Amino acid sequence: MMGRRYVVTGGAGFIGSNFIRSVLNAEPDASVIDLDALTYAGVRATVEELDVDDRHTFVHGDIRDADLVDRLVADADVVVHFAAESHVDRSIAGPSAFLETNVVGTGVLIDAARRHAVERFIHVSTDEVYGSLNEGFAGEDARLDPSSPYSASKAGADLLVASYRVTFGYPAIITRCTNNFGPYQFPEKVIPLFVTNMLDGRKVPLYGDGRNERDWLHVADHCRAIRLLVDEGTPGEIYNVGADNQLTNLELTRRILEQLGFDDSMIEPVPDRPGHDLRYAVDSSKIRRLGWKPEHDFDEHLAETIEWYRQRRDWWEPLKVGTR
Repeated sequence: MMGRRYVVTGGAGFIGSNFIRSVLNAEPDASVIDLDALTYAGVRATVEELDVDDRHTFVHGDIRDADLVDRLVADADVVVHFAAESHVDRSIAGPSAFLETNVVGTGVLIDAARRHAVERFIHVSTDEVYGSLNEGFAGEDARLDPSSPYSASKAGADLLVASYRVTFGYPAIITRCTNNFGPYQFPEKVIPLFVTNMLDGRKVPLYGDGRNERDWLHVADHCRAIRLLVDEGTPGEIYNVGADNQLTNLELTRRILEQLGFDDSMIEPVPDRPGHDLRYAVDSSKIRRLGWKPEHDFDEHLAETIEWYRQRRDWWEPLKVGTR
């Protein structure tokens, strides 16, 4: 019996590459077409080791390329859409690329999936679409209140995907996850940036007073959630995916400092970013009712992640050019 045929966009990125590994490990008969434009955070080296597996096919291409996307999804059983410009600072410096990839590209992809009646389409979004919460936890029906061009572009993509259920009867699943950590994360993101800086004996740039709070989810737990939704998610529904592991950026920094044997003297305060949301927090009880829950203890797997970066200088050192 032939296994499921996946198309994964953004598969050379952090979460996408971990998801592909998860699928290939869990589904021996599955095949994956991995579509990635290899922009700054899409790293060919991240998935080169998968090329020896004939179930993995890498395609260097852009999700805005309608002809290419149409060919790739024509025979797909599942499309999982990770591809996105995703760094808030970059979106402030240049919003147009975020609108093009995150909104226009998503539109090209879901329209092709609709026309070919792809059985399962999962659009991977972010908790940032809810904006900053002073208290409580955002449920899936909470108001969208994005604060940056990045989060606004993701919110726009969410609304576009949701509209296909109403207009065309094509019900995709939308997921909104909290901050991920783990191996293969591009080293401008906070955990790999801070870890790799410290491994080189360099200080770490902490925004403002460090009070900004995020929920940290190990990437393997996120990948399990998505795989569960491929099988058991209700088409047309939205699912929050969170770890209930809120830490301020200062607390996070101190956890990393402690594990690497440094103190606060390694912290270099820098001016806060414009419109920096204070707190993200989601209610993920809906997906937990399907039987999912995070399995990775934060401190234990932060240590594991630090060790991965210690061992994989070959991967991250070439990517650090121009980072602080």
